[in-house]
Amino acid sequence: MTLKEVAVLLNARIIHEDGHLDKVIRHAFAADLMSDVLRLDTSEMLLITGLANLQVIRTAEMSDICFVLFVRGKQASPDMIDLAKECNIAILQCKQSMFKVCGELYKAGLEPIY
Repeated sequence: MTLKEVAVLLNARIIHEDGHLDKVIRHAFAADLMSDVLRLDTSEMLLITGLANLQVIRTAEMSDICFVLFVRGKQASPDMIDLAKECNIAILQCKQSMFKVCGELYKAGLEPIY
């Protein structure tokens, strides 16, 4: 599944993508605790979170995560967007709950990390 397909499926707003639209996403992980994210194998993974602060972008950078989706209507701040641009991390936002997003992505064929 590509980033563009994820955005269409979830009616998500793409905030920053910098050439990531056609990159493949094979796995997803949902968490609001960034300490849980740091211990994952994160290649080709979408991070789904309702936590909207700079820590999310910094965690994604440290974990080599290229795709972050904010759920529950959470919005990235200008500082978060600037850091995501600097780190080449795509950011999406949607209004749906984390539960609904995870279900829709799983149903569409995206695999969990474990």
